[in-house]
Amino acid sequence: MTTRVIVWRHGNTDWNAGNRVQGQTDVPLNELGRQQAVDAAELLVRLPPAAIVASDLSRAADTAAALAALTGLSVSYDERLRERSFGQWQGLTMTEVARTRPEEHARWRDGADVIGDGVETLDDLGKRVADALQAAADRAPDSIVVVATHGAAARSGIGHLLGWPREQLRTLRALQNCHWAELTHDDERGWQLGSYNVGPFGDRPVPPPV
Repeated sequence: MTTRVIVWRHGNTDWNAGNRVQGQTDVPLNELGRQQAVDAAELLVRLPPAAIVASDLSRAADTAAALAALTGLSVSYDERLRERSFGQWQGLTMTEVARTRPEEHARWRDGADVIGDGVETLDDLGKRVADALQAAADRAPDSIVVVATHGAAARSGIGHLLGWPREQLRTLRALQNCHWAELTHDDERGWQLGSYNVGPFGDRPVPPPV
């Protein structure tokens, strides 16, 4: 038997639209993001999921709520699914980060850990999100679980769960708002990536997963 975990990025926010670093700041969905959540939920309800788990930040929680409204399921919350903590970068645009912290911005751009500024390491991020994804899968073994989370969190958590080296993880494009990846698990093959960046909106520019 196979367990399927759908790793779903939240809908759009004003900070996404402004290329502003969100991190663990609790920025709500905007009107577009709320509509994206409804549109995506109308596809995901067809799976159908046996459980829904979400980050407790409102942009992910409210995205999950759109699916819960169609399924009748309640949403369980796990703070380990929160976005990467970007420390002192939170609230800045990436242009501002590049101008005021050029060396650290270059490290982020190249996929290396940022030193200082309170930015969470990639290893810490990957481990905590992977642990949350495993816990979500354990809620409904041999069924389908939808997990609403964040861009950087999703990518690092997936990579850690699959055992990918950091260099390989950098080749994985960021999830678009309200798009998702599918992970599968069975006793013979372990965790595998089944699909990535699936969603109802076509190919649009991808905001940074922050």
